[in-house]
Amino acid sequence: MPEILKAPVPTLQCMDMIGGNHMDSYLIRSPGLDVWVDSLPHSAEAGGDVHLLSVCGSGRVTRMVMADVAGHGETAQEAARLLRRVVRQHINYLDQSRLVKDVNQEFARHTEIGRFATILFMTYYAPTGHVIICNAGHPRPLHYSTRLGRWRALDPDTADRGPSIRIEHGTYGLQRVANIPLGIIADTEYIQFDLRLDPGDLLVACSDALTEAESPDGRMLGEDGVLGLLAGLPLDAPASLGAALLAKVDGHRGLSPPRDDQTLLVALRTHEPPPRLGVRQLLRLLGRLVRRG
Repeated sequence: MPEILKAPVPTLQCMDMIGGNHMDSYLIRSPGLDVWVDSLPHSAEAGGDVHLLSVCGSGRVTRMVMADVAGHGETAQEAARLLRRVVRQHINYLDQSRLVKDVNQEFARHTEIGRFATILFMTYYAPTGHVIICNAGHPRPLHYSTRLGRWRALDPDTADRGPSIRIEHGTYGLQRVANIPLGIIADTEYIQFDLRLDPGDLLVACSDALTEAESPDGRMLGEDGVLGLLAGLPLDAPASLGAALLAKVDGHRGLSPPRDDQTLLVALRTHEPPPRLGVRQLLRLLGRLVRRG
């Protein structure tokens, strides 16, 4: 079970970026969010899972990125480092669907044939409390809604998202396609969607080491299993909730170690008042968040 940090929580400042593909566990604060991350590579200090956190937009925009490069060993680690570098180059794009499309093209160009990665982008916009999500083949993020009083998985068809900003539909050829992983089709378009987080709402994002965790008799946990574990946990601070969830997953595995790189992110919308913006500035920044570039 990861250690829950007791030290004062550091705050991400504008243009800060932290993360990588190494072993780590930390709690970080950004405008309107407390975010806890725990990353455990399968066989080395650096693995195929990548996580990045950044703040931009004059401190009003927090971006959370999680990716999982297929495979293990040095090849996967090289691909993970490439992915991190490419994401860093594009991190200030406010349109996530455009960002993921460009990251996909760079990833496909620089990795060996057959190498692919899943990636999840979540951008939190503090002035309105909206989170904008773009998912390319990654396990769906999970949301605890204080308004609904329950956990649910999020995708573009999630019912009752709250006030909508906009939804982007991507196409490939003449047909709408699902958000397939990076490295498969270079010109894939991607879908982004949004929901509003209320104070006290939680987001959980994980790599498939959690959803594919197997019990000693071979029973896979799955998304429903993770939701079931979350439903039985106190709605505590992100570090406490995340550590408790990992302990439950370890119990499901019979305390055997994960068979894959394992990363978990838990984000809490705090009761911190949103940053104040003038009407024109608010509309301009909000429009840039969802407008196609």
